[in-house]
Amino acid sequence: MPDDQPRPDALLPLQSATFHILMALAEGDLHGYAIIQHVATRTDGDVRLSAGTLYRSIQRMLDQDLIEEIHQRPAPEKDDERRRYYRITPFGAAVARAEAGRLAGLVKLARASGLVPRRA
Repeated sequence: MPDDQPRPDALLPLQSATFHILMALAEGDLHGYAIIQHVATRTDGDVRLSAGTLYRSIQRMLDQDLIEEIHQRPAPEKDDERRRYYRITPFGAAVARAEAGRLAGLVKLARASGLVPRRA
């Protein structure tokens, strides 16, 4: 981690859109529209990112070194050259893991207080 990079937990809590984008990119490189589709599919349509939300989030995430734009294309002959592809960075993966741990801790507390049923 570069000296000027914050600790992963310093960026917590993440905005919902940011966490969903990081989870999508943890599975592989994607272009913007594919991220929108991935999030909608993984959440059974409960989370739908608008293009505005996606691209504002992407710009902020690029600035924070959570993701990077890549220039390799999976199948250049079948791809639209206007698409921009993104990849999660090692720092972005560390931040996503920290957020997942934070959320797991909240669920544990919710179970202990009876708000969430205990697993069978």
